[in-house]
Order: sequence, then C-alpha cells, then structure tokens
Amino acid sequence: MKRFFYLILIFLALWMAACAPQGFEKTQFGLKTIVDSTEIEIQFFSPKIARVLKSKTGFDFEKQSLAVIKGPEPIELKTEAKGDEVVVSSSDVSVHLNLKTGKVSFYTLTGTSLLNEKEDGAQFIPVKDVDEDSYVVSQSFVLDQDEKVYGLGQFQDGKMSQRNQELYLLQDILITAIPMLQSDKGYGLYWDNYSPTYFTDTEVETSFRSTVGDCVDYYFMYGENADGVVAQMRELTGQVPMFPYWTYGFWQSKERYKSQDETLGVVKKYRELGVALDGIIQDWQYWGDNYHWNAMEFLNPEFPQPQKLVDEVHDLNANIIFSIWSSFGPQTKPYKELDENNMLYDFKTWPLTDKNVWPQPNDAAPSGVRVYDAYNPEARDIYWKYLNQGIFKLGVDGWWMDSTEPDHFERVDSDYNQKTHLGSFRKFRNAYPLLTVGGVYTHQRETSTEKRVFILTRSAFAGQQRYGANSWSGDVQTDWNVLRNQISAGLNFSLCGIPYWNSDIGGFFTGRFPGGVENKAFHEIYVRWLQFGTFCPMMRSHGTDTPREIWNFGKKGDWAYDAIEKFINLRYRLLPYTYSTSWDVTANNSSMMRALMMDFASDKKALDIDNQFMFGKSILVCPVTEPMYVKAKHEDNKYTDAKEDFSSVRSTNVYLPAGAQWFDFWTGEKMDGGQEVEKETPIDIMPLYVKAGSILPWGPEVQYASEKKADDMEIRIYPGADGEFVLYEDEGDNYNYENGVYSTITFKWDDDRQTLSIADRQGEFPGMLTERQFHLVLVNETSGTGLAESAPVKTLIYSGKAVSEKL
Repeated sequence: MKRFFYLILIFLALWMAACAPQGFEKTQFGLKTIVDSTEIEIQFFSPKIARVLKSKTGFDFEKQSLAVIKGPEPIELKTEAKGDEVVVSSSDVSVHLNLKTGKVSFYTLTGTSLLNEKEDGAQFIPVKDVDEDSYVVSQSFVLDQDEKVYGLGQFQDGKMSQRNQELYLLQDILITAIPMLQSDKGYGLYWDNYSPTYFTDTEVETSFRSTVGDCVDYYFMYGENADGVVAQMRELTGQVPMFPYWTYGFWQSKERYKSQDETLGVVKKYRELGVALDGIIQDWQYWGDNYHWNAMEFLNPEFPQPQKLVDEVHDLNANIIFSIWSSFGPQTKPYKELDENNMLYDFKTWPLTDKNVWPQPNDAAPSGVRVYDAYNPEARDIYWKYLNQGIFKLGVDGWWMDSTEPDHFERVDSDYNQKTHLGSFRKFRNAYPLLTVGGVYTHQRETSTEKRVFILTRSAFAGQQRYGANSWSGDVQTDWNVLRNQISAGLNFSLCGIPYWNSDIGGFFTGRFPGGVENKAFHEIYVRWLQFGTFCPMMRSHGTDTPREIWNFGKKGDWAYDAIEKFINLRYRLLPYTYSTSWDVTANNSSMMRALMMDFASDKKALDIDNQFMFGKSILVCPVTEPMYVKAKHEDNKYTDAKEDFSSVRSTNVYLPAGAQWFDFWTGEKMDGGQEVEKETPIDIMPLYVKAGSILPWGPEVQYASEKKADDMEIRIYPGADGEFVLYEDEGDNYNYENGVYSTITFKWDDDRQTLSIADRQGEFPGMLTERQFHLVLVNETSGTGLAESAPVKTLIYSGKAVSEKL
C-alpha cells in the first residue's frame, strides 16, 4: 500500500513537471526559450521596438533583413516570471511570453493591452523551396472588435481601414505590397518576410501567412499615435532624405514624347504661355527598338543630341528626368555583360514577345527582354556603370524607374524557382523594388552629391523611404471611382512610413473616355484629378492615348484651361509651406499626406474616412470625385455624348474633424469641427479648409520654383487657437543640409494675446536672405483668401532677430 502511494506521488511529480512551464534564458537584448519544439526569441531594438523571432528547433538558417537596417540595442530591461508567463519590460512597453503556449502579448506599462497573439498562432508547414527545406510560415493575432488597422502598402480598393478582408501581398503593376500595418491603438507591426503573403482579417483572427520562410519574424512598434508609429518604422528601416526644391513644382509627362524636339517644345510652350513648370519627363524608347530596350544609350535617331536636349531644358530653367527599367533588350551592352555573368532572369516581362502586342513594332519582335538580378550587388554595379556612362553624365536631374516591381506575367513555379543572388525568386520576390531602387540611390550618392537623388518609381517595399524615391500608383484607368480610390491607396501607403507618393493626373489609360481631349467629360475628370494632384507630394500630369499639356484643354478663358492654371499657380504659392513640410518629414518623421486618423484620433467619425486627408498639418483636402458639370452617357464602361451644363453650382459634402475650428480656404469663413458641411464646388474650386491656429507662408507667383527669392513673403495666420510653424530654407539642392547648412525661422501665434512672435533665425546657408519683408495677414471673411492678394494687417522687416507683433 505504501509502495503504491509512493508510485502515485512519483507519477504526480512527473506529470506536474511535464505540465510546468519551461525555463527561459535572459539575453543581452531580451530573452529566449523553447516551447514545444519552437524556439522563441524576443529582442529589443529600442525601448519602443521589440522583435519576435520564432523558428523550429534544429533548423539552421541565417536571417539578414533586407528592410531593417537598425540592430538590437542593449537597453535597461526588467524581467520577471509571473506564473506561466515571463514578462520583459523596457521603459515604454511590456512583452509577455507564455512559457506553456508560446503566446506573445504586448502591453503598456500601465497594463493596457495593445496586441495579442492567438493561442497556437504560429504555424510552420514544411515545404521545399526549390532544393532547400523551408516552411510556409504564419502568425495569427487577435484584435479588438472595434480596432482599426491601416497600411499594408497600396491597394486600390477604396478602403481606408484594412479590417474584414483578405489581401494578397504580391508586387504588381497596381499593387505595392508592404507587410506593415498600424493600429488606431498606437502600435505598428512589420512582418519581415519578402515572399508572396496573405493578410487575412476575420472576426476570429488577423494573420500573416507567407509562401516561404525560415522563421516567423516580426517587429512590434509602440508609437502611442500614428506619427509615433511612422517614427519607429523609420528608425527601424531608414530615415527620409530631402528632395530638391524644384521637385515640388509642376511636372509634365506623357507616354511618350517621340523626339527631343517634341520634348523641348513642351517646355518652350509652357514658358511662352506663362504657365509654371519645373519638370519634364522623357519616357521610353529614346533608346530605339525593343531589341535595345533600356540600352541606357540614345540610339533612336529622333534623339541625336541628348546633351543638347538636357542643356536646353536647363537653359529654360526646367529639369528633366529619363525613364529607365529593370530589364534589358538582348542587343544592349548591359544585357550582354549581365548575361555573361548569369545575372538575368528567364520569365515573361514587358515588353512581351508577341509581335502583335503593343507597343512593339513588328520588326522588333520577339523582344527577348529580360529582368536583371537586382539582389546581386555586382549586378547593381553593372547597372549603374552603364547608367552613369550613358545618361547621368549628361547632367540629368533624376530617374523614372519604371517596372520596379518588376513586370512578371505568368507567375508559374518555374519562374519563382529561379535562383537570385540571395536565394529563390519566390523567397525574395516582394523586396525587388527595394534593391533595384536602392542600387541607383546608393551609386549616385557615391558618384556625386551635387544633385539630390530623385527617383520616381512604380513600386516600393518597406524601407524604401531611405532611397530618395517617390512612388506612383501605376497605370490606372481614367475613371471617377479610380480617382476616388487613389486617395485611400496613397494614405495607406504613407502610413507604412514612406511619405512620397502620387498618381498619374488624369489616369494613365483614357479608353473609357473615347475621343480623349475632344471629350469634354475627360476635361472634367482631368481638372478634378489635377486638383487632387496639387496636394500630393508630387504633382505630375501623365498618361497614354491622350495628351495632357494645358493647351490641349483650350486657351485662357476656357473653363478647363483656367481651372488647370489656377491650381498650378496654387501649387507654387504653397511652395514655402510644402518645402517646410518636407523638412518636417526628414527632421521629425512627419508625413505629407496624412490620413485623418493621424491628427484626429479621438474623433471616431474621422477614423475611416477614405476621401479626405490633411496635406501637412494645416490643410484639409477633400477632392471632388464625381462628375458635376459634364453630363455623359455611361454605357459599357465608356463616357460618351458629353454635354456641358454649368447652369447651376453643385456642392460636395465635407466632414470637418472634431477638436478644431476650420477656415474655408477660399472664403475665410470660420466653422466648428465635428460636423459635415456642404461646400459649393464650381469647376475651379476643390474644398480646402485650414485648421485654426495654422500659420501659412505664401510664396510669390513664379514660372518655376527658384525664379524669385521669397524676400517679400505673405504670412497668413488663421486665428482661433495657438499655433506654430517652422519655415525651412536651404540651397534647394545638394546634401549640404545634412551638415547643418540650412536655416529655420519659427513663427508662433498666441491666440489669447493675438500676437505673432518670430524667433531668431537659426542657421545659415550660401545665398540666404539676410533681410526680408513679412506681410502679416489675419485671415477672416473680409481678408484676401484663396489665390487673391491679401491686405496685410502689418508689414515688418525681418533681419534674423526675434520680433513680436500684436495684430
């Protein structure tokens, strides 16, 4: 009997030992443990950033992140065991690890739950990735029922919050896949995997599932608010360099200018008309036929003197960038060198090999164009060698890197099985744009610092903000729903930490508007799209089939022409505000296009609005995304039989977020937030509202960005709240600003005292204005508003020393 009793005790002890939590090991950066054959490690990269790494025991691998450039930091951590859990805390966040289940949870230091993994949420399904053992990896989380999440790159589905849907994260012509999201609870999550990935959100769970991966690897970022999350993402993956001042002006482009005389003629015509312009873009085929695709040489006889083209554009005080691709034709020098070194892929890309497929001439098919291995640093060296020799030496001002996703049509296993320098194409697919864009940025900076790198690119991945790149939304259709969907696409893209984005003004493909510029229905959508583009980081007119230059919309006195010119002028008058906002992006981790949840997180009505945004922190923008003045038949997805009707003025509903008062930009009328208002929207008006407490610097009327010094600047003050604005100025190009060669002037508005204080100027740079006039305008319904000249309350001479004025 006693023996039986001892056996029971031994059995119970063994059973309790088997059920007890396993131990854990403290590490320099956090802790690690093993739970049911899964190794789990938590690493702190800062007090606000924690990495969670899970892998199967006995599986050897090396993980070198392509996006994350920050390493873990030895910071002060507090670790304690609490029952089945071990809790490791920094000065900002606590991470709880259940030693029995492996579940990881994140809390504030006061105990507020931020994010929880689902029980048994990590999954590893063994697969063969070509000839290597790997896994389909996934991790599930449980979100609050009413929680909203944003980001994931660019999806043109019109959704602001990404709840209750499944998204396939795979780079495509209209999709930019970035596996990073942020919550309205003030945290962000970056899933560090580059293979095609499913994001799924249901009432039960929210998960990332990647096609192939050696481990579950994600970063939790606690920002407290949306700006804070963006700041953590940039700390993790890289900061944002400045673009040249001129890039914030107006750009003209089309698919395509067919000769250097045509390209130059566009710039000349803008100058003759007195319409402002700063950038012209030369699209493809200046290299000749498709066998010479992306030759990085001017082999087309219509471009006989490329140096003369660049010089003459510069003589007209404009700038020019050229289209380059991620692929090469078989008769080009780069192709031959890359092919000799086994640095080209074999899959269907653009242009296709069928001689009947646009845009190939029949005598240039099959093209044989192949994409290069941008994952290989030696291939990136070869790419830059020919780019430098053939184009950069001409003094060009930037790059249009097309097809950086890259174009990939069949998507069969044999394509994904191809070897890159790093591994299978499947394993690293989504990071391709990061590597190819990064290669050009890095090489240009190593070659010269006289010009800031400017890259216009069709695709992006996490971290691409560090490479001087502006993404555009791809070859979109010209359609009213498409226009509206650009807004949420751009905002979610920006919430991933990448601040520079735009779309083709007017849409790329105009086939739904037969007749193009002869169709007045196209005039209306182009005007409205251009108004939206005025408040995007880059204002660029572009498309195929239909020319977009302003003279194609009539002449002065015609409604479309006048509306286009009006908003181009508005873009230039706002340049001091826009450029200072770009400095806020670089210096303070801000964003240019701001979803309303960024600035009005406490207003529940603002959290899922998909057709409004803030441009900088002062201007509320509500694009008009429906036809009002041109009636057209809409049948078979085409707009025909267009008839103008300006007999009455139509209106647009605008929501003014709570927590602020708002001024109608056009009239000066002041309104309370927390309400929807109806704004009349004639064809030359888009609803714009300025937040009370804002201070807007108003630049001179110019034909190009640097035409006039801002020595006679209007300062518009919107009373009703205290406010502050930092006016940033520098040389406009080069990287001297990185060494402190710039100046800032801080303006502060004290609403109770009705006093504007201007601080001492900080810093200096060559060519800086040492003395200037500021015309102070207190905005109301009787002051000048919109583009009208304002009557200043006071004018003062500012010589860099602090001054205060009561208005």
